[in-house]
Amino acid sequence: MEGVEGQGSSGYTLQPSQLASEDILFCVDVDSESVVEMKVTVAGGRPYSRLDSFKQAILLFINAKLTINPDHRFAFAGLGKSAFWVRKEFTSDIDSAISACRGISAVDSPCGHADLTQLFRVAAHEAKKSRSQNRTLRVILLYCRSSIPPQHQWPATQKLFTLDVVYLHDKPGPDNCPQKVYDALVEALEHVSEYEGYIFESGQGLTRVLFRHICTLLSHPQQRCVQDDLDIPKSLTKKSVTVDSSTS
Repeated sequence: MEGVEGQGSSGYTLQPSQLASEDILFCVDVDSESVVEMKVTVAGGRPYSRLDSFKQAILLFINAKLTINPDHRFAFAGLGKSAFWVRKEFTSDIDSAISACRGISAVDSPCGHADLTQLFRVAAHEAKKSRSQNRTLRVILLYCRSSIPPQHQWPATQKLFTLDVVYLHDKPGPDNCPQKVYDALVEALEHVSEYEGYIFESGQGLTRVLFRHICTLLSHPQQRCVQDDLDIPKSLTKKSVTVDSSTS
C-alpha cells in the first residue's frame, strides 16, 4: 500500500492483485450425532437431520461460489474416527457435487474421538498440488459432536491451507461439553490456517442459521478481515429502523 498526495489531504491506493482460484475440500462429520433432527421438516413430514442440512448447505455454497467464479473446484471427504475420501478429484461440475453429497451417509454408532491429523495431512498434500497450479486450498469442516473435542498432531510451522469450521451442537448439559469442543476447533483452525479462517457455531437446530453461516464462508480467504471485525450479515430489523427514522 502506498501513499498518494491529494489536495490538502492524503489517501492510499491498494495495488491490484489477482485472487487465486480456490480448491475447496468439504469434510463432513458422519458421526451418529449427524442424524440428530433439525427444527424443520421436509415434504411429507420427514424429519430433516443435521447431515441433510449440511448437504443442502454445501450445494447452496457451491452454486453461489461458481456464480462468483466458475474456476473454483470442490472435493469431498467424511470424518469418522479420522478423515476419508468421498470424492477425491477436485471438480467444478455441479452434478458431480450432487452425486458426492448423496454418497455421504452417517454411521450407525458413535465414532468417539475425531482425529483431524489425516485430514490435515491430505489437505497439505493437495495444497502443494494447488499451489503448483497457482491456486489456493481451503478446507471447510462441518462438525456436529457435542461432547467429543477433535484431536490432531500437526506441526505449527506447516500452514499450507486455510481451515473454516461450521459447528452444529446440542445445548450444553451434563452429558456434553460444546464449549470445550468449540475451543478445540478454534485451536485447530488457528494452528493450521494460512489465511484468516472463520468458525461459526449454532445449537439452535435452525437451518436458516446454518445457511447464513455457509454464505458468509463464500468470502475468499485472501480478502478477509479478522473474524472479530466481521459485521455481516447485517440485521434487517436494525436497518429498517434506521431507514424509517431517517425518512420521518
